[in-house]
Amino acid sequence: MNSLFARKPIAALVDEAENPNGLRRALGAGDLIMLAIGAVIGAGIFGAIGTAAAGQTDAAGHVIRSGAGPALVFSFILLGVACALAALCYAELAAMIPQAGSAYAYSYATLGEIVAWIIGWDLILEYAVGNVAVAISWGDYFKSLTGGFLNLPVWLGTGYRTALLSSDPQVHGLLETAPRIAGIPILINVPAFAIVLLITWLLLVGVRESAKANNIMVVVKLLALALFIGVGLTKINTANYHPFAPNGFSGIHHGAAIVFFAYIGFDAISTAAEETKNPQRNLPIGILGGLAICTVIYVVVGAVLTGMVKYTELDPSVHADPLTYALQRTGMQSAGWLVALGAVFSMTAVLLVFQYGQPRIFFSMARDGLLPQWAAKIHQKSRTPYVTTIITGLFVAFWSLIGDAGETYDLTNIGTLFAFVLVCAGVLVLRHTEPDRPRPFRVPFVWPVCLGGVGMCIFVMVGLPRQAWERFGWWLVIGLVLYFVYGYKNSVLRRDAASAPSSR
Repeated sequence: MNSLFARKPIAALVDEAENPNGLRRALGAGDLIMLAIGAVIGAGIFGAIGTAAAGQTDAAGHVIRSGAGPALVFSFILLGVACALAALCYAELAAMIPQAGSAYAYSYATLGEIVAWIIGWDLILEYAVGNVAVAISWGDYFKSLTGGFLNLPVWLGTGYRTALLSSDPQVHGLLETAPRIAGIPILINVPAFAIVLLITWLLLVGVRESAKANNIMVVVKLLALALFIGVGLTKINTANYHPFAPNGFSGIHHGAAIVFFAYIGFDAISTAAEETKNPQRNLPIGILGGLAICTVIYVVVGAVLTGMVKYTELDPSVHADPLTYALQRTGMQSAGWLVALGAVFSMTAVLLVFQYGQPRIFFSMARDGLLPQWAAKIHQKSRTPYVTTIITGLFVAFWSLIGDAGETYDLTNIGTLFAFVLVCAGVLVLRHTEPDRPRPFRVPFVWPVCLGGVGMCIFVMVGLPRQAWERFGWWLVIGLVLYFVYGYKNSVLRRDAASAPSSR
């Protein structure tokens, strides 16, 4: 039993990161902040914000969870505090362990192999499954952007699960009106599928080129949000702020659980640790700086959006592109088109960063023997983990072809929050087990911060629906089965311990 909780020495993790045949260090602090903004500002603020404000109903019209209404700004503030606590913990561990595995590597060093496996498996929900939701939201804004000149048939822009779960009779009715093959309705999201394949190709080119593309897209998304805020401020109707919190604190809580998807991504920076120049200095700057900038933007956008239109109009089953809808609803057609363009660039950047992160976690797990060795292969020219990049790209592309963004949000949120909980706990464990290890960045007030991070993340998790917990439970069971079938027997740490001469 003790071997399940064997911890990987931090020295070994650092040595792997400094391997000259490993990943190439090419990113500075500015690149990391841009990666954070690229990862965080995306489908959450351009898509999930509508669900958080209006709430969510099923196809039969039953309320799944209540919305926050204009009090959405408090949902963002609540999440900003929770994520700030987790971000401080990430910053300490990332500076100590500048390795590509993110929370997986940190858990291996602090809580042991079985917990590390659970986190590595769990992070698939954040990066790969989360990117399914981003790709689908990207497709929604792409259709808004090109609707005037690209007449794509509805059945080629709507996934089967989206139609099946929609409470909008017109969308749900596609199950009957779509073309059929062998009696099965053909409902596929071609735009979402295509953008994931394009991003996968870009990532195969190299990390420096990917970072440059991300920087351009981040500038475009910030300009789009600035346009929305600037124009939206002139269209605010204060009557829309009443009632401010239509569902009380319960609505704020549920809204936070939904829109947590908007905060996912700041931790993706830690997956770039092995490709960061001076990671002890630059990783904390990137993680904390990116999160602070995004929180301010979110609060302002939330206040403007719910002031422009009544929160009940932001039902995601009717309007999947809330920011563009709000501008068009208030007569700003041209601005709506420009914001849709910015949203397309914005979510492309998110896709890029998340598709960047997931292969590197697979790469780290394979290097430890918990996944097959072919997953640790690096391209000789680009120095990127090309095998796992291709596999991740195909997985996300085919799921986004038929999937639904709404049900994907919940699974991603609960998986990421669970990872945050373990990272916060890991800082405390490491302070106890290795108190003298150099820490380039130290969490201030470590006990209140770490315990507060654990508590707040669990509190947000409680706001997720029962279905999310059930699916998360099954996901963990599947992961544990895979670990005991393959990872336990092939663990490099366990193999090295078995071959080491016993001391007498």
